Amino acid sequence: MEKIRIVIADDHQLFRNGLKMLLLGFHEFDVVGEASSGEEFLALMQNTPADVALMDISMPDMDGIEATRSAMKTYDGLNIIALSMYGEEEYYHKMVDAGAKGFLLKNSDISDVRDAILTVARGGSYFSQELLRDVIRKIKHREHEGNTAILSNREKEILLKICDGLSNHEIGETLFISKRTVDRHRANLLGKTGSKNTASLILFAIKNKIIEI
Repeated sequence: MEKIRIVIADDHQLFRNGLKMLLLGFHEFDVVGEASSGEEFLALMQNTPADVALMDISMPDMDGIEATRSAMKTYDGLNIIALSMYGEEEYYHKMVDAGAKGFLLKNSDISDVRDAILTVARGGSYFSQELLRDVIRKIKHREHEGNTAILSNREKEILLKICDGLSNHEIGETLFISKRTVDRHRANLLGKTGSKNTASLILFAIKNKIIEI
């Protein structure tokens, strides 16, 4: 099995060093590069193939949002996990829109970091449960951003499976429908909810109380 190639982008060297040391303790991972800013990250990516990037949101010169947006336009196979501090909820949606597939708080246990990397490397999305609860506390008094009435019962059913982390093939097997049918429903879900990716769909489901955490 090939190792998952990881890049760490964070402006604090001590944090990068500690995270790198912990990640290299897992046989599945190889840390292939580090960057202290968004600009350094994009320059590094030009000559450093990577599968997963751990991206700090707040960095000098070019922040993680802009770096993620630029990288996703160029590197189709790259999966970006945002590294967040408490109080940065205003940036979550921007990171999702930019293409991030996962979110971790910087004080997460290394086992959660491992789970997040493995999940996004396999095509899924990962949200720290602690972070999601924090997001929900911030939005629970706001109006819902979407309207669940626009979704059919089948679409809601498939959305629940997506939130459970199932692939389109696995959803098809569970619901006894073809993968092509699931593909079509997923495309409809993205269109109806105005979501760009799976991470956006999960946020939509949480905000509209389709799922509870």
